[in-house]
Amino acid sequence: MYEQVNAGDNERITISSQSFDAIDGWEEFKDAIPTFLDTSLKANEILEHMNMTKDEFDYLWYTFRFQPSSSCTKPMVQIESLAHAVHAFVNNIYLGTTHGSHDIKDFFCKSPVLLNNELNNISILSVMAGLLDLGAFLESRFAGLTRVEIQCTEKEIYDFANYTWGYQVGLLGDKLQIYKEENLSNVEWRKTKISGDQPLPCTPLGNDPVALNLSSMGKGEAWMNGKSIVRYWVSFHNTKGDPSQTLRRMMERTRKNTLQ
Repeated sequence: MYEQVNAGDNERITISSQSFDAIDGWEEFKDAIPTFLDTSLKANEILEHMNMTKDEFDYLWYTFRFQPSSSCTKPMVQIESLAHAVHAFVNNIYLGTTHGSHDIKDFFCKSPVLLNNELNNISILSVMAGLLDLGAFLESRFAGLTRVEIQCTEKEIYDFANYTWGYQVGLLGDKLQIYKEENLSNVEWRKTKISGDQPLPCTPLGNDPVALNLSSMGKGEAWMNGKSIVRYWVSFHNTKGDPSQTLRRMMERTRKNTLQ
């Protein structure tokens, strides 16, 4: 004898209880952009990201300095990478950012760049949104920058593959642990109109489960009461074109919670 059981679909219902988009509710800490001279680790090649960060940080700074020839009047910088994303800076000025996709892991960016006639500091922040810790041939996986060039003309191209690079593992904010309440006064916070990194107090009402909606964010990490609760990358979509996750349950409930 067989019995058929029909079960209805489960429906998750969320109700917005507190918004964190108040202009005066956030402050930001701007991390320092290291130059070649700021770095203590140097190598005459482009090093692999994961071997450098050792799964302790998501971020690795690649830096070098470069003086163009007088004929380099309209330089273009080209960066190729197998990281998840890169942010490029030239002489502490933001140049641009780019990232891969779910299907295409390697990516490149090409952009005109303004160089002076003296030494120029190029700083590239390589980002990995979490690292693989299992799978076949894990030891042979590669992440990080693969090629960096500056093209002045069709024939004048500078290849920095075997150039002297400086490296910094992690961000200054990571090392100072600014996500902990006792360390907040160690850095300078500034008012911002964009939801940033400064902790925001929140007190959930009632006893129902509480989740943090990250759908308006880009990529980063969130902390609750000094503890990391999630790495998020909402702008990175799945094969259907949607964020893979936007809600993160807040496991810890106290009378006063500090959100970063």
